[in-house]
Amino acid sequence: MLDESDDLQINNLPNLLTIFRMALIPVVVLCLHFSALENEVFEGSNSLLGWTAGWIFALASITDFFDGYIARKRNIVTVFGSFLDPIADKFLTVSSLIMLQALDRLPAVIVIVLVLREMYMTSLRLLALNEGVNVPVNQIGKWKTAIGMVGIPLLMANENWNGLPLPLIGSILIYITSILSLWSAIHYTFNMVTSLKKKRLFKKLRKGKKNSDEGEANSH
Repeated sequence: MLDESDDLQINNLPNLLTIFRMALIPVVVLCLHFSALENEVFEGSNSLLGWTAGWIFALASITDFFDGYIARKRNIVTVFGSFLDPIADKFLTVSSLIMLQALDRLPAVIVIVLVLREMYMTSLRLLALNEGVNVPVNQIGKWKTAIGMVGIPLLMANENWNGLPLPLIGSILIYITSILSLWSAIHYTFNMVTSLKKKRLFKKLRKGKKNSDEGEANSH
């Protein structure tokens, strides 16, 4: 594990992968933007740009897995990585969802639900951090992320492939993602409230025991 003098460093593989993922976000957005333009400059390239956006999104999602895996494997914990990694994930997902809605490939309601859920979960995690409680990510949230990372690039490609209706499959996966998002948010909220109650009960019992010990000491 990095010592305290190294926890502010940036130049390590997990952080470089996170920075690389951030750099891919505007590329994805621009590819989607230009894929929808109908003019002579992009004539015949619309399909290619859509597929390119999808593959780049998939690549960015893969780097998310590897930077976390490498950080855990090598026990690398830095302030920069702890701050930027979750932000990079949200920037990638939220910007992609907004672009897909702008291209009429997703209903606005679904995008609003998913974006507000991310904001809500970020606020909850900040609260948990401030209160000093550790609430692990549940399996529902992990499945939500995995399904969303498959559904989004399929909607970016937005055309059938070898008889497979990718836009339809992508839409179904995003609807499933929305349901799991709400479910995981409720589950996380319940776990956090439970953890907060346990922590405060423990502090109350500890304080009561301390007062009791002090009372006994004074009586002697």
